[in-house]
Amino acid sequence: MYKVYVLKSIADGNFYYGFTNNLSRRLKEHNLGKIKTTKYRRPLEVIYYENVATLELARKREKYFKSGFGRKYIKNRIINN
Repeated sequence: MYKVYVLKSIADGNFYYGFTNNLSRRLKEHNLGKIKTTKYRRPLEVIYYENVATLELARKREKYFKSGFGRKYIKNRIINN
């Protein structure tokens, strides 16, 4: 089981999209500065995640979230909650 997730930088308000098989470990790595793309955007918080069954589906879903439609979907989910 994989999780596709969206992080929000508390520092600058930008989003980061990714997937993992261990979300708590991955969030810790992001917030400790071990991930180059988010190192200077800390702290980060999980604002959305969903479970997917396979690695292939996780990659496809992450790619969708990085698209214009996916970004719109995430913003609508956040605003409606």
